This record gives sequence, C-alpha cells and structure tokens, in this order.
Amino acid sequence: MYDSDPVTNPSAKRFDRLSYSQVLALRLGVLDATAVSLCMENDTPIVVFDLNKPQNITRVAVGETVGTLINGGSPA
Repeated sequence: MYDSDPVTNPSAKRFDRLSYSQVLALRLGVLDATAVSLCMENDTPIVVFDLNKPQNITRVAVGETVGTLINGGSPA
C-alpha cells in the first residue's frame, strides 16, 4: 500500500506494515473502513498485494513477505 497513487505521484511512500488504526486514520482508501474495523475487532491480519504479479498468491499463502501487512501490532 502507498500513501497516494504511485502512478500519479512518483514520490508516493510505500508501506511494508501498518496497524489497523493507521489505515483508518490515514484514510488510504484501498480498503473499506468497515472491513478494516471488523478485522481489527477479530484480530484478523490483512495482506494487501499485487494480484497481477505471477506467484504472489502462492507466496502469500506460504507466508512469504509480500505487499503490506496490516495487523494490530506496531508498524516496523
């Protein structure tokens, strides 16, 4: 996830890890706020990644670090 659209903003900042609260506070718009809140209430981590890159689904499924991890912990 980025703080803005990297296609239109070449200096967009990429996030490796965010907390649920940060996603809601920053209003990043990639995820529905209600969905993020439900995941937060149920301590369900979210991984946001590029589906268009070959093998990314497999990489996420086996636990590799891909995309942005959103959970209840502090960002790295």
